[in-house]
Amino acid sequence: MTTVQSDPPMQAKAAPSSPGARVQQIMKSLGPFIGLFLVVVLFSIQPGVGKTFLSFDNFQLVLSQTVIVAIGALGMTMIIISSGIDLSVGSVVALTGVAAAVLMKDHHMPAIVGLLAAVILGGIVGAINGGLIVALRVTPFIVTLGTLEVARGVAKWIGNENAVYAPHSWIDQLTQNTAPGGVSAAVWIVIALAILVHLMLKFTVFGRSIFAIGSNEVASRLSGLRVDALKISIYALAGLFFGLSGIMQFARLSGMGDPTIAQGEELDVIAAVVIGGGSLSGGEGSILGSLIGALIMALLRNGSQLMGWPSYIQEIIIGVVIVVAVALDRIRHRSAGKA
Repeated sequence: MTTVQSDPPMQAKAAPSSPGARVQQIMKSLGPFIGLFLVVVLFSIQPGVGKTFLSFDNFQLVLSQTVIVAIGALGMTMIIISSGIDLSVGSVVALTGVAAAVLMKDHHMPAIVGLLAAVILGGIVGAINGGLIVALRVTPFIVTLGTLEVARGVAKWIGNENAVYAPHSWIDQLTQNTAPGGVSAAVWIVIALAILVHLMLKFTVFGRSIFAIGSNEVASRLSGLRVDALKISIYALAGLFFGLSGIMQFARLSGMGDPTIAQGEELDVIAAVVIGGGSLSGGEGSILGSLIGALIMALLRNGSQLMGWPSYIQEIIIGVVIVVAVALDRIRHRSAGKA
C-alpha cells in the first residue's frame, strides 16, 4: 500500500521529479518497514529473551495488544492526512466501552445493540468534533482537547465513577486467539477494515478529497470542494473507528466498561500514524504504514517487558521514537521545500 496523492484539480503536491526527491520518497515508504526490522532485531538478539520474543505465542500476544491502537490508527490516519488531529481518542474509547456495558447490564440490551451503540456514539463524538472545528474556526487541537475532558467526564457520569461489568457475551471472545490462523477475530477485523479504508482513500472521490484538503485547504476550497462538510465527515468516520476501539477494549477487559481506561491512548494512536509515515503537516499517510507503526509500538512495549525494563524506560523509549519520527518528517519537508 502506498501513499496516495490526489488527482488534478485537487492535487497540490507534485510527484518527486529529481533523483534526490525520488530517493527521499522511497526511503519514506520503506521507513516503517526498516523501523519494524530494527525493533525485531534489537530484541531477538538479546540473550535469554530472543527465543521468547520470536515465539508464536508471543506473536499472538503482540497482535492482540496491537488491535485497539491499530483500529484507532485507521481513523486517525484519515484525520492526520486531512491536516487535523484528534486528542479525544482515549476518552472516546473509555466512553464507548462504558456505554456498551451500561446498555447490556442495566438495560439488558443484547450484545449487538451494545456494540452498534458504542460505534455510533464514537461517530457522534467525532461529528461534534468536526462540527465545532468548522463552526468555531478553532484548531482541532483545542477542540478535541476539550472533548477529551467532556467524554471522560461523561464516561465517569454514566458509570457512576465505577467500572461497569456487563454480562458475558460473544463480544468477550473477539480478542481471544480462537479465530482461524491462531489469532483473534479482532485481528481479522483490523485487516478487513484496513483494506476497506485503503481502497477508500485510493479509489474514491472522498478519499482523494481527504488528501487534497490536507495538501492545500485553500486550493481545495477554490476547486469547489465542500471542505467544511468533508471535515465533519472525516471526524465522524474516524469516530466510528474510535468507538470500535472502545468495544475491543471492552472485550479485552472481558466485558467491563472502565471510565478510567485508555488514558493517554491518543498519543499511541497518533504516534502509530506518524511512525508509519503520516505527516502532521497533512496530505501524507498510508494505512499500511499506520498499521506497521502500531505494530512497532506494541513490539517496543512487549520487548521492554520481556527485558524486565521498568515502565518509565518503555515510556522514554517510545517518546524518543515519536520525537525522532516527527523530526525526520520536518527535516524531509524542509528539504523538499528547498528542492
